Amino acid sequence: MGTIVTMGEIMLRFKSPGNERFFQSPMLEATFGGGESNVAAALSLLGKSTAFVSALPSNPIGDGAITALRARGVDTSRILRQGDRVGTYYLETGANQRPSAVVYDRANSSISEAKPSDFDWDVVFKDATWFHITGITPAISALSSELSLEAVKEAKKRGVTVSCDLNYRKKLWNYGKTAPEVMNELVKYVDIAIANEEDCQKCLGIESEADVTKADLGTDRYKEISNLVLKQFPNMKKIAITMRESHSADHNSWSAIINNRENFYISTKYEIKNIIDRVGGGDSFAAGLIYGLTTFETDDNKALNFAVATSCLKHSIPGDVALVTENEVLNLLKGDGSGRVQR
Repeated sequence: MGTIVTMGEIMLRFKSPGNERFFQSPMLEATFGGGESNVAAALSLLGKSTAFVSALPSNPIGDGAITALRARGVDTSRILRQGDRVGTYYLETGANQRPSAVVYDRANSSISEAKPSDFDWDVVFKDATWFHITGITPAISALSSELSLEAVKEAKKRGVTVSCDLNYRKKLWNYGKTAPEVMNELVKYVDIAIANEEDCQKCLGIESEADVTKADLGTDRYKEISNLVLKQFPNMKKIAITMRESHSADHNSWSAIINNRENFYISTKYEIKNIIDRVGGGDSFAAGLIYGLTTFETDDNKALNFAVATSCLKHSIPGDVALVTENEVLNLLKGDGSGRVQR
């Protein structure tokens, strides 16, 4: 297995302490995170060779982002040092019936102003066998949309497997194009799609009788939605859809399905109570799925359950990244979810 390459924006994350409201106390916790960088870091911790591609300014904040990635074992040599700022986001963690809140401050970030011609694609895809991107990057700006499309085309030219987590972000699509206008073209080059039920409808314009506001649509609806996506994109090999039932900010039920055109698998369902941090939960699922599909090869059911277990564990960890090992995930898959002290 060669290198798994991801491309997108890594941001400076400011979080209010614990479950406090913004500026309830005069401090914010500062870390780094972002969809594709989270995937690269989690995969590196699981034992895969990874590289992250982006653009960051040549200043101490950009240096800090690179240091954070290197600390997780991610190759940062393909990151361009250009532009003026690192994008940021602010997180207020909810509790019980109060939801979490995210505020973005990403305008004019280095990656949002990067052009496809800025990148040497032979360098980007050196030794690459897998390329991962999300629907977040093409939502940042018109230039990021062009960059994302060019990246998946260049990956396919080189025979690299392409995965995309659709990741619909309503707050970001504001530069004049709708998500379906952009994503329907990009997804033509995707082998493995990852989504939730809302992503399929809002990113791709998939029409379904499913009501995405309901906590539990039922597995028949997920089979219907996944079949509609596969029909719309005949070159797509498979799609995984996560199923989150949000009972409160602290208690979610978590499972997923995968449809590979021949088989439809449903994962184990986890009841995740007393959630520490759900941000990055979808990224940890993507990392676990990529790990599973590249490790277990033809066993999509095993890959799916590995992904769900990885994400389940992420909900217990502060920060964007799933700081878990392969053995920890495998132990959970074996049924060791008691949380007892390991001595």
